[in-house]
Amino acid sequence: MIREHGYTHWDGQLRERRFPWWPITRLNLKLAFRKKHFRPVYALSFLPAFFFIVAIYISERIEDFRFMMRGGRLILFEVNPSFFKNYLAGDFLFFMLVLIMVFAGAGLVADDFRFNALPLYFSRPLRKKDYLLGKAAVIAFFVLTLTVFPAIIFIIFKLLFSGSFVFLRNYPWISLSIIGYSLFLTLFFCFYTLFLSCLSRNSRYVSVIIFAVYLFSDFLYVFLYNWFRQPLLALISIKLNLQQIASFAFGVKAAQPFSWIWSFLVICAFCGVAGYFIIRKIRAVEVIR
Repeated sequence: MIREHGYTHWDGQLRERRFPWWPITRLNLKLAFRKKHFRPVYALSFLPAFFFIVAIYISERIEDFRFMMRGGRLILFEVNPSFFKNYLAGDFLFFMLVLIMVFAGAGLVADDFRFNALPLYFSRPLRKKDYLLGKAAVIAFFVLTLTVFPAIIFIIFKLLFSGSFVFLRNYPWISLSIIGYSLFLTLFFCFYTLFLSCLSRNSRYVSVIIFAVYLFSDFLYVFLYNWFRQPLLALISIKLNLQQIASFAFGVKAAQPFSWIWSFLVICAFCGVAGYFIIRKIRAVEVIR
């Protein structure tokens, strides 16, 4: 005897998870580390941190490195706020962060648009803000592991090598500067990457855009500055704006002859526009529950 089995309504109860965005983050982190050449690139990103730790050791063992002295001063960095600013706002670190965004961030939203996966996400007990938080957490993981964690380790090594807390007594605010600026970088790269990832369904195109926008902003500044010699043209460059803000965060002399507030406003304006576009793209997705 054959019976026709129609649709059966499910009467169960949905349980809300405390961190509904975590499965999205975990999956995308796994996908990032599975990509070809990503692991060597990520490992290479820690190379500056290694050299900065060596510099800390040498600064505390000056008598063993007199061959590196000139005029009674050590050639390498002195461990002060400028030391941390040079690491967290260094050209190489920014370049590697952008490169990591190319590998790990280009397809975060673009691939979901390509495979029409967003309706599947939102048809489950997952809010759109949880979706965005899960994607942003992927970027935050890579940025924070390359910024705040090495910088805090620098402080620990400084205290261990010196055998005293003189450094923290001289700069009691340095930890807050490290955390604050690292979080600022994290927010910027979250908006930057997710915004560009929304521009296309092809993650390869997004990869090129992420890399090109960063480099082109710097190239355009150099090109225009050679013609007009106006310091405010530095506001065009993403790298120079971030470095200008870092100078304020660590209380050191800024490289550009204008207030850090202008750079801060430019970055905030970019993040505001990016956030508006991201939310608009996500809200446009039709959800069938």
